Amino acid sequence: MIDRRLLTNIDWMLVGLVLSVSILGILNIYSATTPYRVIGAPYYIKQFNWMLCGMFIALVVCSVDYHILEDLSYWLYGLLFLLLLAVLIIGRRSMGATRWLHLGFFTVQPSELMKIVIIVTFARYFTNFQVVGGLSVKDVLFPLGILAVPVLLIMKQPDQGTAILVILIAVSMAAYVGLRWSTVATFALVTIPVAWLGWTELLRPYQKNRILDFLDPERSRLGSGYHIIQSKIAVGSGGIFGKGYVKGTQSQLRFLPEQHTDFAFSVFAEEWGFIGCLVLIVIYLSLVLWGLNIARRCNDRFGGLLAMGVTAMLFWHIIINMGMVLGIFPVVGVPLPFFSYGGTSMITSMVGIGILQNISMRRFMF
Repeated sequence: MIDRRLLTNIDWMLVGLVLSVSILGILNIYSATTPYRVIGAPYYIKQFNWMLCGMFIALVVCSVDYHILEDLSYWLYGLLFLLLLAVLIIGRRSMGATRWLHLGFFTVQPSELMKIVIIVTFARYFTNFQVVGGLSVKDVLFPLGILAVPVLLIMKQPDQGTAILVILIAVSMAAYVGLRWSTVATFALVTIPVAWLGWTELLRPYQKNRILDFLDPERSRLGSGYHIIQSKIAVGSGGIFGKGYVKGTQSQLRFLPEQHTDFAFSVFAEEWGFIGCLVLIVIYLSLVLWGLNIARRCNDRFGGLLAMGVTAMLFWHIIINMGMVLGIFPVVGVPLPFFSYGGTSMITSMVGIGILQNISMRRFMF
């Protein structure tokens, strides 16, 4: 039962920003998939259904006091750990990766859920951990262990993009709590041998090619570098005002790979140009700033850390995806929240919004 007092405290700014991006995303998916021959429901209809489903789940999340997550955090972490192990043992393999787990009537991608669970787990840990003058190296060893286990399991799938996001979310939350300069310097030095070890032992050949293509896309114009080159052509050809809705040549002639998922922003940039991109970026920026505002206004430490973690998740998704399609970052398969096609991404993002709404609505009740 939803407390009636909560209904008077709905954060309509948060609702409006999310709906704005979601509707723009559905319109963009319609344009991006116009040249496709689809069996069954069109992609934009599926995305609309996922949006409605996500909004319902967000409403359910809002109806439960978010403080219950503090008690369940370690249990959720343990459950996701078991699911990640199960993926490696009995998971469904698709496109060279094993990321999905079939659970009777539906399939689930535990690595996506781990983004939310790592936020809850870190919020629980740092809520009960009092520190003066910033976190020392010793202070971060335990949370580092909490982080390392799922990250290694996710990279084993392999899912480099999600693993990077989980790391960035955790680092952002630690930075929000406060880090000593000596801690930052120590981990910066440790990053060098870890990066070398990852390059030589962990990364697969196609993952190394993505990094090399990022450094020099021309090395394989028709091969692994094709994605970046075509994406940059689409973005650049949009000019100031764009070519018009459903009039982008790169998308309509299907030169752009994954144009309704990872490279949806490229389609939008070609059709709406710099002005359209600026509007979308302003909406996203407003969403991130509003999330930080919710964290700042929260009356308790756990809620503030939760809000910060969710905002960091959305922020890094936006930065990495847009950087990826512009050739600033390597292609790692990170979707644009509420905008790229995909049910898992939509549901995970909506759960995060449900948590933010939950915190915002209850700030007057404690």
